[in-house]
Amino acid sequence: MTRASRRAAEAAARTGIEAARAAVDEPAPARGGAGTADPLIGDLRRAGLLPLLVLHFASAAPAYGNQLIERIAELTGGALNVNPNTMYPLLRSLEAQGLVAGEWEHPERRSRRFYRVTEAGEAERRRLVSELGPRLDRIVTSIEAMREELGA
Repeated sequence: MTRASRRAAEAAARTGIEAARAAVDEPAPARGGAGTADPLIGDLRRAGLLPLLVLHFASAAPAYGNQLIERIAELTGGALNVNPNTMYPLLRSLEAQGLVAGEWEHPERRSRRFYRVTEAGEAERRRLVSELGPRLDRIVTSIEAMREELGA
């Protein structure tokens, strides 16, 4: 290898290292929607956490989209943030499946649409609870073990 080619190889290696360092310093791009890149919340979201939370809150009392977004953020301490572009299509889908029923607060002006859980929605809520419960338990156990190990 000539001195010039060695210098070129070393420069390329430095560039690669600098690119790797920059990639580590950059936040990871979100993949598959908000929160799905997170290893804990993303798995739960894919398993049906968001529909479960919507059905849960709508079973307690009729609720509208922004109210559900706020309740989810509050419940999760901000770990799960849902934007309106996710919530409203989900509500329409749950309504189309017959899991929730929506009614306009003022039908003549179409202000807020309140959603309540139907019988089918309550059955789906119970199914999701039984499916996600063990996953939630594993996450709690894992986090408690990490906190104990780290003394946090």
